[in-house]
Amino acid sequence: MKYKILEKPNCNDAYDLVHDALRKKATILIFACCKVNYEGRAISELNWGERIIMIKPDGTFLIHQEKKVEPVNWQPPKSKTRTYIKNDALYLESHRRTPKELLSVEIRHIQFISYANVEDFEELEQAGYEKDMSDMIMEKPHLIEEGFKPTTREYSVEHGFIDILGKDNDNNLMVLELKARKAGVSAVKQLRRYLQDLENTDNDYLRECEAEKKKIRGILVAPSIMDDALEMIEEEGIEFVSVHPPRELKRDKRVTLDFF
Repeated sequence: MKYKILEKPNCNDAYDLVHDALRKKATILIFACCKVNYEGRAISELNWGERIIMIKPDGTFLIHQEKKVEPVNWQPPKSKTRTYIKNDALYLESHRRTPKELLSVEIRHIQFISYANVEDFEELEQAGYEKDMSDMIMEKPHLIEEGFKPTTREYSVEHGFIDILGKDNDNNLMVLELKARKAGVSAVKQLRRYLQDLENTDNDYLRECEAEKKKIRGILVAPSIMDDALEMIEEEGIEFVSVHPPRELKRDKRVTLDFF
């Protein structure tokens, strides 16, 4: 059976369904009144209330309230779930070994409980992030300026990773910090730290610039920039280039699942 739903089941029927679903590695969904206790890196207790409980085949265990995107309690993938009956209540326990954690749920007044063997083999495709901007600029460096030649991505410095290093037409070093959204003061400060790291550390780029008496140019790349950030880059001698991240997915694949 691909899925099963019970409305207002008794404790024994609910236990049988959960036990069967765990054996089949199905996704379980429960709407019920429950109480939650957690012991592990901290201790917490959530008193009685109606919640949605979801258990996934990979061991993920989620408890949702009626508000907020994030679950109020959760256990990550590879956790182990077991169920049992005690004092006419259904119990669920999610165990994690490293670090040692236990999420225990006492369930009463079940409104509905279901399981489903879900078929989904696709990975989420995303566009419009810094990684997409970086790919686009490496392929079309003229978006920064004519003659720009990108050479290195994710160059490690003391305070993080420079998104793109390259050179301009005059062989000056260009340090690019990419932001997929409107850039603020924090982005300018981040680029300033990277420039200081590069200038204060012995490296091939710095030695080459000093030998050839070339400049190091800091370039903040984003769709737009806030007014206070614009004032700061003018004070710091940093440049701004407006580039919008790509919005197209890299592939357009249509998949049809046969559910019948």
